[in-house]
Amino acid sequence: MHNHHNGLKTAALFGGIWALLLGMGALVGSGRYIWLFAVFGLLSTAYGYWNSDKIAIRAMQARPVSEAEAPVMYRVVRDLSTRAGQPMPALYVSPTVAPNAFATGRNPQHAAVCCTEGILGILDERELRGVLGHELMHVYNRDILTSSVAAAVGGVIASVAQMLFFFGGGSSEEDRPNPIAMLAMAILAPVIAIVIQMAISRTREYDADEDGATLTGDPLALASALRKIEAGVRQAPLAPTPQLQNASHMMIANPFRAQDVSRLFSTHPPTADRIARLEAMAYGYQGNR
Repeated sequence: MHNHHNGLKTAALFGGIWALLLGMGALVGSGRYIWLFAVFGLLSTAYGYWNSDKIAIRAMQARPVSEAEAPVMYRVVRDLSTRAGQPMPALYVSPTVAPNAFATGRNPQHAAVCCTEGILGILDERELRGVLGHELMHVYNRDILTSSVAAAVGGVIASVAQMLFFFGGGSSEEDRPNPIAMLAMAILAPVIAIVIQMAISRTREYDADEDGATLTGDPLALASALRKIEAGVRQAPLAPTPQLQNASHMMIANPFRAQDVSRLFSTHPPTADRIARLEAMAYGYQGNR
């Protein structure tokens, strides 16, 4: 299903971030205390994963909507959920002018899909279908778990880096590693971990694009929607508050101004690249007919 081998890329990136964590663990007390950070990371993962829907919805100040209030959204999501053989998620609308959408929840039985008022105002039904197909695939692909684990491991790396920076790598001279290597690891490791986290997020976006377009059978609808969303975000970007930064990776497009997020640390691939892949899918479909 994934024409660009995104599953292998995700596995390789996870291998990289775990290798980084194990390498740092070897510097802290000769690896004797790394399990403490691992337990802390697992607890953080469990909390974030279990409450992912509430965290994102609260950040966007979204409210649940009835079918009478959002009939098109209900019709599209019900049809796509039925086509995928999955339960109907809860639907929310955020009173935000900036066009965007996200799906969250720990599994399809506890999922929520949210659209901003801005995106509902600029997309036609075909384009909205492309967007909602993308978002539903994030839930079906268990991307919330993937991002939660990556964030937790990144948090453990940051904690270990702080210990290295302030307390050194061991309780005795025998345990303590080369101070230059220790300082370099303390400074660079958190940056590398963030870059890997962002790379995982970008890879999952490509997967959701491909799988969502397969679900709807209309890659060009999502491509058209992405063009409109990017133009809309340029006109009405969100302020990068801590709450929104924590939820931004769930959204279909980067909600902030381009100058607020460098490409290296962006949670989303360039829109032009996503559109090019979707157009390639569409031409492939047409060629096979």
